[in-house]
Amino acid sequence: MYSTPFSPAEARSARARVGLTTAQVAQSMTACGAPVRPELIEAWEYGSQAPTEAQLFVLADVLWCPPTVLMGVEPRTLAEHRMARQIGVDRLAQLIGMDPAAYRAAEAANRWNGDYRQTKALVEALGLSLRKLIGVMGRDEELAGHLRSAIEGRWKAHVGPVIEITTLNKTRVSDALRTMHAEFAEFSERYMGHLVARNDDSRLKEVAAERSAYLRRLADHFWELIGEAGEAPPFNTVTTR
Repeated sequence: MYSTPFSPAEARSARARVGLTTAQVAQSMTACGAPVRPELIEAWEYGSQAPTEAQLFVLADVLWCPPTVLMGVEPRTLAEHRMARQIGVDRLAQLIGMDPAAYRAAEAANRWNGDYRQTKALVEALGLSLRKLIGVMGRDEELAGHLRSAIEGRWKAHVGPVIEITTLNKTRVSDALRTMHAEFAEFSERYMGHLVARNDDSRLKEVAAERSAYLRRLADHFWELIGEAGEAPPFNTVTTR
């Protein structure tokens, strides 16, 4: 079972900043529908227990701070990004049009298999971009591998795998891979042209350096070609639980 990240030290600091006692925090949480005793607040603050996800959300409201402050970490996983936005699992599943059980499975595996419509709704709700979501899923290297193989070989063979990772449509992915394949082919043509012409080593090194720079920016260039669908700022964010 996933454990809600929580920093006792940050919780103590947050309470001190708003000048509340543990009794006052407990009273406020109870008034907000999350009944707790002062002893439990103390247990959270000294690390012997941790709040549930629902309690974390209410505690953040009472202490006037973002959940990420109390979590003590920058969001890394799908679950942590959801908690950072104070959205419960069932609510998020409803927002993106997915069965709650299926969404829970995605969080547990930190593996996203939603379609484009669901993915678009997910990045809107979590305040991410499509590219960032792929990074959260830990699929950056997998995508980069397909891009490298596509420009060096038969790009059409990698359209399907790239679509599976990104959920982008076939036309958008095909156009990007075709363009990148053609651009990379120019490096080989220029290099061979210099060899045939017996140009000096400096010209060959120049082309080789450009080729290396192109490869280093491969993922960046792919997202540049994809454009708004991958890199645009999030749409209207949702923070309703």
